[in-house]
Amino acid sequence: MNWRRAWIGLGIGLAITALLAYGLTRDPNEIISPLPGQEAPTFTLPFMHPAAAKDSVRLAHLRGDVVVLNFWASWCLACRDEHFDLSETARHYEGRGVRFYGVLYQDVPANGMRWIEEMGGQSYASLRDEGSRTAIAYGLYGVPETFIIDQAGRVVHKQVGPITSAILRRIIDPLLNNEAGAG
Repeated sequence: MNWRRAWIGLGIGLAITALLAYGLTRDPNEIISPLPGQEAPTFTLPFMHPAAAKDSVRLAHLRGDVVVLNFWASWCLACRDEHFDLSETARHYEGRGVRFYGVLYQDVPANGMRWIEEMGGQSYASLRDEGSRTAIAYGLYGVPETFIIDQAGRVVHKQVGPITSAILRRIIDPLLNNEAGAG
């Protein structure tokens, strides 16, 4: 009787180990998100900066613009890798119908403000996602993650991990060119 339990326990243990081992071979960047091609989940998020904390950004008010939504945190090492590219690309598209927003994920605004200062500033606003409701609605796997939303409010791209200026331009430029052609 005890041998039977031992064999059952061993079988279950081996099955769990095999499942975990298989999971470690998967690249999270290859996880297919259902969002691209779908309408972006709506949100209203307050600005992270204390002086603007009473103000908020509503996705519904951004229709007609391309929106780049980057989820980040001060404790995220990979977020450091993309910070310069995001700021430079936001400057490049300033005044051209592209809005960049950082969304502080599971972090304290004071830490986020300090991190931005340490990184040499940021050319776009950051927002607070208290309770992570927006992150959940977007199916966030972790940080950094970036979503690009077209002028009609559809998610056209999801980037898991650091995003580069080249990727941003490859996605944004055709969206702006289509808008110019349609007008």
